[in-house]
Amino acid sequence: MTVVRSEATTAEERGEDPKPPRLPKRFRPLVWTLAVLSVCCLGAVVSIVQLLSDQSNDEDGTVIAAGCGTTAVDPNAEFPEIGPYSSEQIKNAAIIIAVGQDLEVPVRGWVIAVATSMQESRLTNLGHLGDQNDHDSLGLFQQRPSSGWGTPDQVTDPVYASTKFYEKLVKIDNWESLPLTVAAQRVQISAFPDAYAKHEPLATEIVNTLTGGGANVSAVSTEIGTCAQPGELSASGWMAPVEGPVNSGFQTPERPTHNGVDIGAPRGATVVAASSGTVITSECNASLYGAPYSCDVDGSPEVAGCGWYVNILHAGDYLTRYCHFGSAPLVKEGDVVQAGQILGYVGSSGRSSGPHLHFETHLNADRSAAGAVDPIAFMKQMGAPLE
Repeated sequence: MTVVRSEATTAEERGEDPKPPRLPKRFRPLVWTLAVLSVCCLGAVVSIVQLLSDQSNDEDGTVIAAGCGTTAVDPNAEFPEIGPYSSEQIKNAAIIIAVGQDLEVPVRGWVIAVATSMQESRLTNLGHLGDQNDHDSLGLFQQRPSSGWGTPDQVTDPVYASTKFYEKLVKIDNWESLPLTVAAQRVQISAFPDAYAKHEPLATEIVNTLTGGGANVSAVSTEIGTCAQPGELSASGWMAPVEGPVNSGFQTPERPTHNGVDIGAPRGATVVAASSGTVITSECNASLYGAPYSCDVDGSPEVAGCGWYVNILHAGDYLTRYCHFGSAPLVKEGDVVQAGQILGYVGSSGRSSGPHLHFETHLNADRSAAGAVDPIAFMKQMGAPLE
């Protein structure tokens, strides 16, 4: 069997900014230092703790616990601080998750509910705040008695408030596959509909920590203990971009500048967004001896560039890259896409020796080689294994 692979070796050839600006630290992902809890699915998972610490120059790494959610949450237990949240705030998150477990809401709902409460109340059961109150909003989800959510006493009961949130969430068509911020907004009808997305990575971390990796199961599953399979959307909101074997790995000794993996999907196979986000690049960057080269024909090792390719920026400043489409991508710069949305079709444009998808994962919105991390380890930690 002939193994085909991406031939791009330099930042310019892959469509990267050679020296992108570093983001201010206040905009970088939170530092999550919890240990990986447990391992499941395809055997030992490469620890992303070590992977990301190796790739980071400072405290920029993110850690998402492995496992597949075998822990039932006890709201009366003692809880650690996670990120900027105190043990008392994490206890409120535990109540939200426990209610979801009792109601048999798919695990994706737990992540959405925790992220929503993070935005609305910072996981704090707020009473009336006087002049600072938003109308009559109260409790973990800032639910308004005047809008029919319940009495003030009811909406400041975390169990009641969580139950009402889930009851409305599960009535939304296809809520499990919607971007988190869209699903949350349809429940909350907030004046700031895009604010929920920024909390998704840490909400995933909290759910994983309290349940032993619950956010790694299938998004539509009410059963915990089994990781999402390739092609399935995980409860953390990620999925493999295409089905096929990984034929060439990340920064191997033979190819130390190969900052992604090559997935051996056939010509014309559908490529989908690995997670919800915003398209920041959608273009052809192929060239031959310094002159533009068509991306509508197969490339070769002599051609420079990714060919037709797409970059997507996700919550948590994660970035994914998809190279060598056989025709122009179906999305354009500025489009907001959801996980599983079709981006284009496998081809061999640009510097490529045959049809395949070259797939990269980056941290800190850094599209250069400095931000690249191993997609196999990254996607396993997101509950969306590539193989």
